[in-house]
Amino acid sequence: MSVPVIERESCDLLIVGAGPAGMAAALAAAPSGASIVVIDDNPAPGGQIWRDGPGARLPPAARERRDALARCANIRVCPGARVIAAPAPNELLVEDAQRAWRIHWKRLILCTGARERLLPFPGWTLPGVTGAGGLQALIKAGLPVQGERIVIAGSGPLLLAAAATARQAGAQVLRIAEQASAASVIRFAASLVRWPGKAMQALQLADARYRWASHVIAAEGGARLESVRLVQGGREHEMACDRLAVGFGLVPNTGLGQLLGCALTPFSGTGDTPALAVDAWQATRLPGVYAAGECTGFGGSERALAQGAIAGHAAVGDQEAAQRLHSERARWDAFAARLHRHFALAPAIRALPRPDTLVCRCEDVSFGQLAACSEWPDAKLHQRCGMGPCQGRVCGDAAQFLFGWTPASPRPPLSPVRIATLAGLGADTAPTPAHPGTQ
Repeated sequence: MSVPVIERESCDLLIVGAGPAGMAAALAAAPSGASIVVIDDNPAPGGQIWRDGPGARLPPAARERRDALARCANIRVCPGARVIAAPAPNELLVEDAQRAWRIHWKRLILCTGARERLLPFPGWTLPGVTGAGGLQALIKAGLPVQGERIVIAGSGPLLLAAAATARQAGAQVLRIAEQASAASVIRFAASLVRWPGKAMQALQLADARYRWASHVIAAEGGARLESVRLVQGGREHEMACDRLAVGFGLVPNTGLGQLLGCALTPFSGTGDTPALAVDAWQATRLPGVYAAGECTGFGGSERALAQGAIAGHAAVGDQEAAQRLHSERARWDAFAARLHRHFALAPAIRALPRPDTLVCRCEDVSFGQLAACSEWPDAKLHQRCGMGPCQGRVCGDAAQFLFGWTPASPRPPLSPVRIATLAGLGADTAPTPAHPGTQ
């Protein structure tokens, strides 16, 4: 059997992630004439926050930036592509549905975003229970929820956004349960005078079914979800529903950065939320490697856009243009810090799982089994926690929150990969012609 040939390509600037930060980075760097390649595992630019689909309504800002990318001859967007490994210095192995290729870069900007933090509670694995962001993504992808009774619970403004998406799709939102206290929510709302756009957005998303100091206790049902038990003000009550969406915040996607050797730092004093460490120019400690957006800590699309533009300018040597955006970034950094402070998860959330509640649903490992372990390697070795298809992306975040464990550093492959791609890594091929615009 012949060994598959993996082509080699090169570019001046490689951007991993086509969300707001990645789009802003590419557009900021484009006037330099550098050859720019943007890779993303979604079908179209926009990331999670600007995800497209049959049920999506893209905001004008997303459309404008997507159109601007298409007009730039020196920007090539590779949708549906995932990073598999870093087989050589300044090189990534990338795979999409048709092929795999090795791409060599002179500068790299990581805009890998964040993922939803899913925390265990009794019944969280029932069909019909999803993340709050997951519900948004499903609806945008075309999931029919017309007439369904939906409860949304967790923490942060994402709950209101998810509720709005569900209502627009014809669902009946019964309750929005925010675990933060009334005082925290009111103080956060009052602070929005510093960010008028966010204040207007909050008013537009306001919902009479919103309750603070309330959180989920358990999801109930047989073959699928039938009801949810909530607590509010020390009193428990049960609500019949068809779907439950629970969001406990986000976790920065730092895997690729860690694999390359980037340093981590706690974001905005959250303590248990490591993010990629960057300097004033969005540069990591690795020469030529930058990071922007929610992989450096989450705080909304505005912060991601400012960081992405700074990284794009800095990566092509235009520090003057990057400097002009520092005040804009500082403004949104302040918003992010306030967001995390007022919506920090209460200790009661750590007490949700029972001994028989699954934490690692891939390998059926319960909270009680993990409680007997001393650290992550112990849980992985003796209980197979993190050894399933998600490779610890879900249970690792949960274990870090519940027990304070530090998950193991990522190893390649970073994503599921075809055997042919791995087999072809040993092939020595000549470089293909460079992308148009290479300097």
